Amino acid sequence: MTGAATAGAAPPLRVVIVDDQALVRAGFAMILAADGIEVVAEAANGAQAVEAVRRTCPDVVLMDIRMPEMDGLEATRRILGGAAATGAPRVIILTTFDLDQYVYAALAAGASGFLLKDVSPEQLVGAVRLVRLGDALLAPAITRRLVERFARTDRGTTLHRELSTLTPREVEVLQLLATGLSNAELAARLVLSEATVKTHVARIMAKLGLRDRAQAVVVAYETGLVTPGAGVGGEPG
Repeated sequence: MTGAATAGAAPPLRVVIVDDQALVRAGFAMILAADGIEVVAEAANGAQAVEAVRRTCPDVVLMDIRMPEMDGLEATRRILGGAAATGAPRVIILTTFDLDQYVYAALAAGASGFLLKDVSPEQLVGAVRLVRLGDALLAPAITRRLVERFARTDRGTTLHRELSTLTPREVEVLQLLATGLSNAELAARLVLSEATVKTHVARIMAKLGLRDRAQAVVVAYETGLVTPGAGVGGEPG
């Protein structure tokens, strides 16, 4: 029932799996297919990934970081840099380490989040569906530690954005968003409706030219809006 297309239903979610280990690719493909998610291509390195994405135009790419010939970071840059923002797929980084400098660099390049390779089948499927909707895959505690460890503190980074275009409320939303809070959590913290929070987040993305919440988190740190170690309204990482 899950995988069957019904009249008027949305087309199946299309995924490319990139990993240099065939068993990892096969396992993820089996999990996704069982939930009605179409795996349109597999790739064993970054170069194959770039070609597969160009050929199949997937919704989501599951991208390993450490691979021969071309790593996942460079592949992510090419995939997200070579397509219009509206046409590029969402990229989820696969890693065996939750504090990997390459994962942070991939988030800065536009990846929508990351998963550990020992993820459960339910978490894998949920993650793919989540980023398809335009959200970011950011576990607050891990995200805070990751960004605080690897965020560059200078103001000359490629992701620097002029924050003066934001309203005071939008600045407040961005500060809280940088801690990894969901829209529902933001709404509760700010005593706003979830719809209003979504509107604020959408305006922040548009004004700063961002693809999703993952890049917003990076920008909040790299522009100095949030400083490593300080957090915003939460416990230290």
